[in-house]
Amino acid sequence: MAADLILTNATVYTVDSARPWATELAVAGGRVVAPDAVEHGPGTEVRDLGGAFVMPGLVDVHNHHALAGRAELFELTFGGDHGFEAILDAVRDRCRDLGPDEWVVGGAWASTLVDALSRESARHALDTAAGGRPVMLTDDSRHNRWVSSRALELAGVTAATPDPAGGVIVRDPATGAPTGVLLEAAGVQVERALRKTGTLTEEQHARASQRAIEVLHSYGVTAFQDAGVSVDILNALKSLDDAGRLDAWVVTSLLVNDPIFGFDPIGSALMELAERYRGEHHRPDFVKIFLDGVPPTRTAAFLEPYLPDEAHGACFHGAPTMPPDELEGWLRAAASAGLSAKVHCTGDASVRATLDAVEKLRAEGHTDTLFQVAHGQFVHPDDLARFGALGVVADISPFLWVPGVIPTAIANVLPAERASRMQPNRSLLDSGALVAGGSDWPVSESPNAWEGIQGLVTRQDPTGAHPGALWAEQAISLAEAVEAFTLSGARAMGVDDVTGSLAPGKSADFVVLDRNPFESPVTELHATAVTETWFAGRRVFQRD
Repeated sequence: MAADLILTNATVYTVDSARPWATELAVAGGRVVAPDAVEHGPGTEVRDLGGAFVMPGLVDVHNHHALAGRAELFELTFGGDHGFEAILDAVRDRCRDLGPDEWVVGGAWASTLVDALSRESARHALDTAAGGRPVMLTDDSRHNRWVSSRALELAGVTAATPDPAGGVIVRDPATGAPTGVLLEAAGVQVERALRKTGTLTEEQHARASQRAIEVLHSYGVTAFQDAGVSVDILNALKSLDDAGRLDAWVVTSLLVNDPIFGFDPIGSALMELAERYRGEHHRPDFVKIFLDGVPPTRTAAFLEPYLPDEAHGACFHGAPTMPPDELEGWLRAAASAGLSAKVHCTGDASVRATLDAVEKLRAEGHTDTLFQVAHGQFVHPDDLARFGALGVVADISPFLWVPGVIPTAIANVLPAERASRMQPNRSLLDSGALVAGGSDWPVSESPNAWEGIQGLVTRQDPTGAHPGALWAEQAISLAEAVEAFTLSGARAMGVDDVTGSLAPGKSADFVVLDRNPFESPVTELHATAVTETWFAGRRVFQRD
């Protein structure tokens, strides 16, 4: 079979152990051709790359692509550098083009602002900036919300409303009135109120997914796992795939429980629907379980207590969202249905609970099911070796292994020694665990894997905004970091049969970079730019 494309005079890093490096890459029928099978034909395009660096398309094992696309196209966006007054200014500007009762939806405010927003006066300031409109702004973890009085009214939340299971309506310590800060499940009622008046059309959902994938292509990502989907997102991916416009390998995670999004249906009902959305490039192969929340708001589950505070006392360590038998039941039901599982764990108690459940499932014979611990930034030393032994993937997320806003917020609620021992990536790799990289975009402001890769190697903030290193002993090598965002990610998602390396027969998913990262200063890796992205032998991005 004659090649469609042959790249010559290239520096090709294949992430294929059988042939790690090459100077040529050939493509036929959308797949990589073995070097000894390359044939030239009348239609073969031969390109001399002048030594340019080529590698597999990047794999993002954890993002929320549709939410990111929706935010860019339809919502107010601002970064964690915005303080209280800057957020109010952004809301004020957004409202200039809105009708009298239109929603302002967006984010993300920094976790470090929780205390400043937890006052009735802050909610009144938000009301004034919004001109009385309903406002819902998420924090940088996307687990918590700050909303206006009108949003509370539309959601039916009053001073007399009790905290929901798994959530907290934060109240002013002086007046007892809701401040508008809603932690975890307390925000679901507002999400539902929004959907009654602000529902996107099917076309808009498809545009959001497609726009997100365009952004991912600009960073070289050709395969990703969405960490929590609704029927609307599944339908959007199906429509794009059916139309031949889904230019990525997409694995989706079906929500078992939903403490933050307010999606419906979830659980068994969603699992029963999933197969109808499968397509050539879309695999609805995982379930997603939120087993705890996030440390800055003390909703993560730890083995040892948080720092004492007035609301929780000195012995509070959080709790998982469900008891062990329920967790085991969901994992068993998923495995029996041929589905794998991604479990959100940010505290070491939830990590241990997941490992305990997987140990039982493995003993029952579910040996092929993929299990991922998502985030897992805190792991008890006794549990490190269990990841490799049980075949549990560590799905790791940037900005948790370098100094930054979220680690700073965590350091406010945990003892210093524990707060500094985050994301033990070196130890996980050394114990035989599969470590896979995810962006958690839009929790991270961009899906730029090179920021994460640099941070993995240096344990320092690539931007330089936050000095110091976070547990420097847990740094890993550049080759290991690259593999985390390529082949290991593909293995974690169950798509290594088609992507993750430039091995013969796999999909021709590759990127051309503006530099050879192995010959670049490690402190400049974050600036690595993609000049071209190819998916299935077709160029899907070219930098101007």
